[in-house]
Amino acid sequence: MLTSLRSSTPLLLSTVFLLMGVGLLHSHIALEGRTLGFSVAMIGILTSAYYAGFLVGTYTVPRLTHRIGHIRTFAFCTALVTLVVLVQALDPAYHVWLVLRVLQGLLLVGLYAIIESWLNASAEPAHRSSVFAVYMMVNLGASAAAQQLLRIQGDGFVLFCVVAILFCAASLPVVTSRQTQPHIRSVPRVRIVHLFRLAPTALVSALLSGLALGAFWGLLPVYAAARGLDPGGIGTYVSVGIAGGVVLQWPLGRFSDRIDRRLALSLISAVAGLAALTNLLLSNPGGAAAMVVIFTFGGMSLTLYPIAVAHLVDYVHRDELLTASSTVLLVNGIGSALGPLLAGTLMSLLGPKLLFVWFAILDGTLAAYAFYRFVHRKREVTPDDNFVPMVNTGASSLDLHADEGRAEH
Repeated sequence: MLTSLRSSTPLLLSTVFLLMGVGLLHSHIALEGRTLGFSVAMIGILTSAYYAGFLVGTYTVPRLTHRIGHIRTFAFCTALVTLVVLVQALDPAYHVWLVLRVLQGLLLVGLYAIIESWLNASAEPAHRSSVFAVYMMVNLGASAAAQQLLRIQGDGFVLFCVVAILFCAASLPVVTSRQTQPHIRSVPRVRIVHLFRLAPTALVSALLSGLALGAFWGLLPVYAAARGLDPGGIGTYVSVGIAGGVVLQWPLGRFSDRIDRRLALSLISAVAGLAALTNLLLSNPGGAAAMVVIFTFGGMSLTLYPIAVAHLVDYVHRDELLTASSTVLLVNGIGSALGPLLAGTLMSLLGPKLLFVWFAILDGTLAAYAFYRFVHRKREVTPDDNFVPMVNTGASSLDLHADEGRAEH
């Protein structure tokens, strides 16, 4: 285990800088857009544009990596995304930001895919799940820590520069690494209908969690600002929500190993929905009660996607894992692209509290659907059904299950 982690240190260090930059960029764009006079719906569209680029990059950047290798592609993408961020700092025009957000999504998902595929290659099979658990904690932990950078004094340009610095720093550990670059696999084809027939709850969960988390990442800072929190308070509020995902993902994942995962998805999404409804009753968004609620909501919400993936893996054959990975990422990405657009429109029309109404509706729908599937189709839970913490970033994430693939029940 220590050997695998030691060999993965450069990649994990790059992940820290990269995800700090990404976490700060998401929140800063939402808040700076509000300062520039963009409506909540317009900010939601910017987040949707990011996830649209995310979908495109899942298939385009791996082809570039196949041509020039992991290290050169990583250096190219970090340099270009830094350039994009600085252009965004210089030009506040909305249509320019819209194009740049697409490019950011395209480039960043490519960087995620490079890191994850490299981790898969460098980690020993026996310790791959543990390495990815550390990767998940680093990913969400860096995003949470980055929110505190919102406290930096200065105009919007300053924080864009901080993001650019973090992206530049992210390239250094990978570029100077002496590790052997992994072999590039071709991108598998998508098979939504086939996998929906195998495990419909997995794909429905991926879609609904995408609709919720796309709005979570893009609009939660806007919600906090509209409720009267200052930049420091906004950073703390968002950080606590992400921290819930860091703390609760592993125990909730292990909980899903011990019962039918559909029942786990139903119970966890029901608690998330109740947390969202409870938040509507709170008058002080910066109080202790609000922090407990957002911690609970974030912890539950950030666990749904990896449990959905684990449920899908329970049903697919070993040779279908990469196809399953691409398919579930596509479905989740579609939800992530649509979520901020729809939630942002609701917030613009009916007020900021509609964000948590949106969350409650989605979580309630998922809880009901997963429970319906659990009641109407039983499956045998075996000791081999093991949850692996993961983040819905690149198509390589599901490779960590490669040694655990099983035939469908």
